[in-house]
Amino acid sequence: MQVKTFSVGQLGTNCYVVTDEKTLSCAVIDPGAESGLILNYIDDNHLTVKAIFITHGHYDHTGAVPSVYEATKATVYIHALDVNKEGVDNDLKYRGGDELCFYKEGDLIPVGGLEFHVMETPGHSRGSVTLRCEDCLFTGDTLFRGSCGRTDFPGGSRIAIMGSLRRLASLEGDFEVFPGHMDATSLERERRYNPYMLDAMGDRD
Repeated sequence: MQVKTFSVGQLGTNCYVVTDEKTLSCAVIDPGAESGLILNYIDDNHLTVKAIFITHGHYDHTGAVPSVYEATKATVYIHALDVNKEGVDNDLKYRGGDELCFYKEGDLIPVGGLEFHVMETPGHSRGSVTLRCEDCLFTGDTLFRGSCGRTDFPGGSRIAIMGSLRRLASLEGDFEVFPGHMDATSLERERRYNPYMLDAMGDRD
């Protein structure tokens, strides 16, 4: 498995292209902006996009989804709670069309020889998910290196994100963590040093 990271847009959102090197099938996670950069990498490396995964519906994680979808016709996956069904301007939910596929807790989505497991990890938004693939976690804005996502937006919840952090901390073994912003980290490092995860772990009875 190969993970290519692009920092895109004004907020430096991490977009990931995750490739099964045997089949050259790939998934694009959170194409927030700069679709040309992402698509050029895909073309230059002769990759076939099988899925576009959205960890949550905020605009900085979804801005380039329509362009990547139009170029690849790959299935777009998002949690239903982060889709704008009201038909009003809302940068905190994604406004998509018939191309959307709603994933949920426990879903397993194959991409070539890779398997992405969906974990619901709300708190930053109601529909936030973490994607687990082999020994990697793609956490969106739930878990950062040394921090976690904001909870003061509509749909955010400190109680919920503490539960999500506690759940991630309880996973067996170590994982490489690829967050929605800033640098990659490891789950073990966050268990030891992330004050928000430590607080969440301390909430256990």
